[in-house]
Amino acid sequence: MNKSHLGITHSNTKLLLNFSGEFTLYTVSKYQKQLDALGLSKIEYVEINLYNVLFLDTTAALFLNALITSLQSKNIQVSLLCNNEDISETLELVAKQKKHTSKIPHAKEVSTVEALGKVVYGNYLGFLSFMGFLGELFSKYTHSLISISNLRYKEVAFELNESGIKALWIVALTSFLIGLVVAYQSAFQLKLYGANIFIVDMLGISVLRELSPLITAIVIAGRSGSAFTAQIGAMKITQELDAMRTMGFDPYIFLVLPRIIALMIALPLLIFVSDMMGILGGMVVAYADLDITPELFLERFSNVIAAKHFFIGLLKGPFFAFLIATIGIYRGLMVKDDTQSIGFNTTKSVVESIFAVIICDAFFSIAFTNLGI
Repeated sequence: MNKSHLGITHSNTKLLLNFSGEFTLYTVSKYQKQLDALGLSKIEYVEINLYNVLFLDTTAALFLNALITSLQSKNIQVSLLCNNEDISETLELVAKQKKHTSKIPHAKEVSTVEALGKVVYGNYLGFLSFMGFLGELFSKYTHSLISISNLRYKEVAFELNESGIKALWIVALTSFLIGLVVAYQSAFQLKLYGANIFIVDMLGISVLRELSPLITAIVIAGRSGSAFTAQIGAMKITQELDAMRTMGFDPYIFLVLPRIIALMIALPLLIFVSDMMGILGGMVVAYADLDITPELFLERFSNVIAAKHFFIGLLKGPFFAFLIATIGIYRGLMVKDDTQSIGFNTTKSVVESIFAVIICDAFFSIAFTNLGI
């Protein structure tokens, strides 16, 4: 590699700058330090000699143009000597293409109306995308249900174990504690009026009809819904989904449907366990704080709590499970080609699933109330 060098000859009012070798980005800083050390107060004429320069890149050309402009602004006469056509053309090209900006433009301020419009339009496009996903999902779902042999039992059983059996303990513990807390807070008020026995009525209806389905769905949304998003998102980043399509396997049949079917089977079973644990938690508080024996509690429970409350809670399970699974899988398919997108979509999956479950529960409550159920 040819060595670069800057020779400086200083005599009275004349300064000679003799560049040699390769004049590139890596030599500009060194030359700048040499020039900064010079005193140009008495200089009237500067000669820049490029005869011995073998190569010059655009950074060096910018440096020379800036140097010439700076010298001329100080009323110093500048002479540029160059016999290499390539170097001369580079200098001319950089001088023509260089843009002079006197003011940096400020970012355009977005009005409130415009910002709101962008948010609404973005949500509208997201809704259309989700509807398209549901349309394709239902077409595959209908095709699979035409014949039972189309179902992939092994994958459904595996997802049933992952989403249902492994979530059993966290659902049971959460429901037990919720029943404990609700019963304890209610017991304090009921004792004031001597209505201890009515804790059975309140606890039975609230747990069976509302609390157990809702708490179970929220736990599963945070556990299984986020897992669906992370798993499918990681498969998309590693191009496993593309590989499946290349080999002729439909990701909807092998990945999407087994998860949805498994969760729709598992959630009603988990709600049943949640019901039992929530009632057990309330029974513990009733015995410890209100002196209501388990026998009296169960007798009152069987007399005043209609079976419809239990079945209404179970009925909500498949609907909640469908919302959680579809939103989780959809968010997984929306993951971009970076790991940050997995975290973003996983967070949105959990939030949107919980929101959808609460909205669905509200519709159920309104519908059952108007039907007198």
